[in-house]
Amino acid sequence: MVCQNGLVRLVPPVQPSLDPGFASTSSDGAPAGDKYQWLEEGAHEVVAGVYRIPLPLPFDGLRAVNAYAIEAADGLVMIDSGWLLEATHKQLERSLAKIGAGFGDISRFLVTHIHRDHYTQAIGLRRIYGMKVALGAEEKHSLDLVLGKDPAAVSPQAGRLVRAGAQQLMQQMAQAGMQPPPREAGYEEPDEWIAAGQVYDLGTRRLEAIATPGHTRGHVVFADAAAGLLFAGDHVLPHITPSISLEAAPQELPLRDFIESLLLVRRMPDLALLPAHGPVSPSVHARVDELLDHHDARLSAMLAVLADGPFTAYQVAGAVRWTSRNKQLTELDLMNQMLAVGETLSHLDLLVARGLAAADTDGGVQHFRPAEQAAAGK
Repeated sequence: MVCQNGLVRLVPPVQPSLDPGFASTSSDGAPAGDKYQWLEEGAHEVVAGVYRIPLPLPFDGLRAVNAYAIEAADGLVMIDSGWLLEATHKQLERSLAKIGAGFGDISRFLVTHIHRDHYTQAIGLRRIYGMKVALGAEEKHSLDLVLGKDPAAVSPQAGRLVRAGAQQLMQQMAQAGMQPPPREAGYEEPDEWIAAGQVYDLGTRRLEAIATPGHTRGHVVFADAAAGLLFAGDHVLPHITPSISLEAAPQELPLRDFIESLLLVRRMPDLALLPAHGPVSPSVHARVDELLDHHDARLSAMLAVLADGPFTAYQVAGAVRWTSRNKQLTELDLMNQMLAVGETLSHLDLLVARGLAAADTDGGVQHFRPAEQAAAGK
């Protein structure tokens, strides 16, 4: 299912060579037959000095996010932090205690991206303990808007829904009283903006920050080449694929950026996948190949729908199926419908950029059709 923090299950279903696991166990001890065991509370050793710590999320569909604690020369370095919630705070405290550590042992957070389930608890803990927090430099565009530095800014999600012809959905969301979260909900400036290619020498290992825009424009992953590990955030996930452009300041073609970022990590030596959601998996390359195949399939499916067009993105989203259960758009809850329409628009925009589709705008609403129809004046 599509999830409220910006993650959407692969649709149509992908044959998951890394799901439910590999060989007999995962590298953090989870039996191959139980893809949900990764949710178990604790500090699960991935390799010596690296621990995967699942933290709770307030969703039914996606129940946890992984933070990673790394033993460094000056204490602990954390990759991601969880959501600023009391339950998350307490579970992280208990999990750190299992490795003989506490919040005061954390020297810094390296955060993969701006979404609140990755960033906001780092800010909350910094207010108390003073550790440093680092975030990808390109996230500044969205953070400035979240913090209200542009008072004239409007929600890009609302603008995308208008462009998608989803006024009916917007009315339903308004009637349901759906509102964006308050701007100040756990957000502050980081201590450091992470540059692409920046290397962090932890004394025990070296991490290279690699820019992987797509899920957000400032998303970064951290590669430990010597140990063969990739701390992948939401860029590459073992069971789901991230939604695109669910942020305050998205790029013009976020799906193009995401695919290019997938190809970037595919060209790197293969590493073990340490994802933000799901169990540790042995091969980044294998999962990237599945994700690339998935988006190729979705682009083809949407282009096929356009043959009977022109259609709005909202109409195309209603014509394709969603989730592994092949649900219709209207069978999803309102939040997931919004994400599905946004996903559809991102795919259609990429088809236009590739010269395979064309779009006409009337009253702010775009209608898409195959490029050959547009060339023939149909």
